[in-house]
Amino acid sequence: MAELVTFDPDHDLDEILAVMRRDGAAIIRDAMVPEQHYRVVDELAPWIDATPLGRDDFTGRQTGRTGALVARSEACRELVMDERILGLANGFLEPFTNRIQLHLTQVINIHPGQGKQPLHRDRLAWGGYIPDGLEPQFNTIWALTDFTEENGATRVVPGSSGWEEERRAEDHERAQAVMSAGSVLLYTGSVIHSGGENRSTADRIGINITYCLAWLRTEENQFLSCPPEIAKDLDPALQELMGYTMGNYALGYYSDPVSIETMGGTDLLPPEYALGRRPRSEGRAGFTGAEVTESFDQAAT
Repeated sequence: MAELVTFDPDHDLDEILAVMRRDGAAIIRDAMVPEQHYRVVDELAPWIDATPLGRDDFTGRQTGRTGALVARSEACRELVMDERILGLANGFLEPFTNRIQLHLTQVINIHPGQGKQPLHRDRLAWGGYIPDGLEPQFNTIWALTDFTEENGATRVVPGSSGWEEERRAEDHERAQAVMSAGSVLLYTGSVIHSGGENRSTADRIGINITYCLAWLRTEENQFLSCPPEIAKDLDPALQELMGYTMGNYALGYYSDPVSIETMGGTDLLPPEYALGRRPRSEGRAGFTGAEVTESFDQAAT
């Protein structure tokens, strides 16, 4: 059986990136400190307990999937904004975009009796239309419980990112992400993987937090899972990661549906305006420069 490379939490990010580009997956052990792990579990427990099981074989008929984690859990926001993960995600995706965005937040709770999920690539969320060689996303699964061979640790095929679609993994090419609670599995949108079979008597619980190119539609609709009335109180960096900013020049603006609120003589507003703040002027493409900042101030007076 193949094995995944496991790193310490303070390992050099460039070396982790090199393994990600080669294998498509790796593990960082003990990425959450115990206090942080406790808070995540405590905040999510009521939501996990209330989540119904899946209704098809792919999502898992004995698997619960809980979303909207940014809106529901302050501790999960810390995981989304983890500096190491953002550094790795940006480094991995930067050849294909000028910024990244939050793609998905979801608890995956594999109950006893759940069979193996079909092996797949997450990039198929875009229907197979992403060109080969272009990496659309960077993914994590944070372990809230121990991940073991018996309870359904995620199955991964290291090195499969560049395989032809028809190629099938043999037994010796597959690995399982066996790791302790508080560790995190990193994997790309192109690597073959799936949830494992839970042959134990306890749940296997992980948090799937993923990032993608800012010019793609996201799997989880962040504007509905965390609408402006909630997002307005979040840290601006998290707001922008969720898509409350321009993805590129003229990519992601809006117009107020009930009134004309002009900025700089235009009704084409940057998303930050819906949260009651100005765009941060950082030299990015889009409606983020001094002209819009000045216009925001004029509109607010």
